[in-house]
Amino acid sequence: MSDIVRIALSDGNYIEYVDELIGSGAMKDVYFTPCKTKVVAFYRDPQGAAARDRLEMITGVYRERIFNAQGGDYWKDMFCWPEKIVEHEGKLGLVMPVYPKHFFFEFGSVNDDMLGIRGKEKQGKWYASSNNQTKFLDPRERGNWLNYLQICLKISRTVRRMHAAGLAHSDLSYKNVLVAPTLAQTCVIDVDGLVVPGKYPPDVVGTPDFIAPECVATAHLDKDDPLRALPSIQTDRHALAVLIYQYLLLRHPLRGDKVHALDPHEDETLAMGEKALFIEHPDNPGNRIKLDDVRDSELPWKDIGKLPYTITGPYLSKLFERSFIDGLHNPNSRPTADEWEAALIKTLDLIQPCENGCCSQSWYIFDNTTSPACPFCSTKYKGQLPVLNLYSSRDGKSFKPDNHRLMVYRDQSLFPYHVNRQLVPNERLADEHKKRVGYFIYHNDKWLLVNENIPELTDAANKRLIPLGGHIELRDNLQLLCSKKPGGRLFVVQLVHG
Repeated sequence: MSDIVRIALSDGNYIEYVDELIGSGAMKDVYFTPCKTKVVAFYRDPQGAAARDRLEMITGVYRERIFNAQGGDYWKDMFCWPEKIVEHEGKLGLVMPVYPKHFFFEFGSVNDDMLGIRGKEKQGKWYASSNNQTKFLDPRERGNWLNYLQICLKISRTVRRMHAAGLAHSDLSYKNVLVAPTLAQTCVIDVDGLVVPGKYPPDVVGTPDFIAPECVATAHLDKDDPLRALPSIQTDRHALAVLIYQYLLLRHPLRGDKVHALDPHEDETLAMGEKALFIEHPDNPGNRIKLDDVRDSELPWKDIGKLPYTITGPYLSKLFERSFIDGLHNPNSRPTADEWEAALIKTLDLIQPCENGCCSQSWYIFDNTTSPACPFCSTKYKGQLPVLNLYSSRDGKSFKPDNHRLMVYRDQSLFPYHVNRQLVPNERLADEHKKRVGYFIYHNDKWLLVNENIPELTDAANKRLIPLGGHIELRDNLQLLCSKKPGGRLFVVQLVHG
């Protein structure tokens, strides 16, 4: 039986850990506490005064700012944030919460877990390439496209919160983001290396595939050279865009077949740095993926003709263009985490279930055509498809378009943030605004909206109030007034015929 080690903390309390190594990362060795609700992670190498100062801030003032602010409880499951600093036998360490159970593989890989990953952490790398997903992962671990859109939203939200606190992760990648796709859960880990711009420089440059081009191109320079680009909020934005692109499209946005140099190291440095080029650049096809060299397990995802980035819908497509065309070599043009969060919220309202019960992704995004079809299995939508175009009032009188649409499907829900644009579905949303206020059903060949809790819901044309518990048929050009308050929404119904 392993020994229990007891360590005194600076606040006069104690913590215990079981002297049995349970894991080792790049920098730390990890041990369970006896109750297995927390871990103690010791740095293998000595940490200097600057590192200690950084850890004091991360476990102190920055932890307070995030977890004790409005909506702070929301972040407890979204970050694995260090709680305390410990020191034992000359080694510095951290006390951290244990990852929830759903971030460990339950089924693992195919063929009765032939890779032996059952019980191991669900690092994002298993879900960010078609080869890893389709060739190796047990189907019960994979999730569907709706799950990945929800995951991307949560990651964007988490990065937005870090950046709002003035912090950069410095190594944002699928290595440091755990995901549980079937539950659409995420957790950002390894936050002990957070960069505080102007105060605490980065300890690491980042993970290949996620390092911003300017960092790759200047990596040969000394860290103190003013021309050397180091991890920052701007480089986090590049990494976030790559993460979202990979989770949704299962390929890397810069890894095409362009050869820049015969030397492999030089070629890699140019391809991911100075000469980086979006594989789907509309005006420069020089870095396209050659399908002759693609493995079967990587199809159809690496076929950008079949699954282009535009299948992610109008909001995400524009941000991918800003990330990998405008902002690839111009960091100031990269979308912020806030913009990704807002675009993903709108995109999730465009989601549509595929009518093919055997579709691998089960969901797709409405493409704004008169004959929508699933891009993954080519199944066409049949019948009437209601689309709600959202308008809102700034003064309670006139209504302006919000560039926001809501797709209707069986049992699709309406929430208070659909009814009033001043409500935003994030960590600050009050409990009373999280409950469904209406839903849609298909009954007797008609689409109906059932009003559960929209007191002012009115058929605007004839000023007929739809009572609570009542319903109204969705007709083409029907105008539904949800609220006369500032921010109140007007729904204009459009019927698409598949």
